[in-house]
Amino acid sequence: MEKQILLSCISPDELKQLIKEVIKEEFMDFKKNLEIKSSDILLTRSETCEFLKIDSSTLWSWTNKGKITCYGIGARRYYKKDDILKSMLILKKTNQ
Repeated sequence: MEKQILLSCISPDELKQLIKEVIKEEFMDFKKNLEIKSSDILLTRSETCEFLKIDSSTLWSWTNKGKITCYGIGARRYYKKDDILKSMLILKKTNQ
């Protein structure tokens, strides 16, 4: 059974405007889903040190002890901002 839509009470301009509005809404929803979330932000070693206000040797130590997770892309190391924040909460709780 096919579904049919009857457009007897709408003008072509009104239909055009309605279609534009629906497309615009769908596009905005699609755009929101593509935006980078804070959890996806990658920081370099120096950016991570600056963010945490620590020395690079401290970052190295925390990484080796597993307190902070780093991700490798080629020869570079990156830290997810969301992971850093979660790690700091865990460290704070264990030190209280």
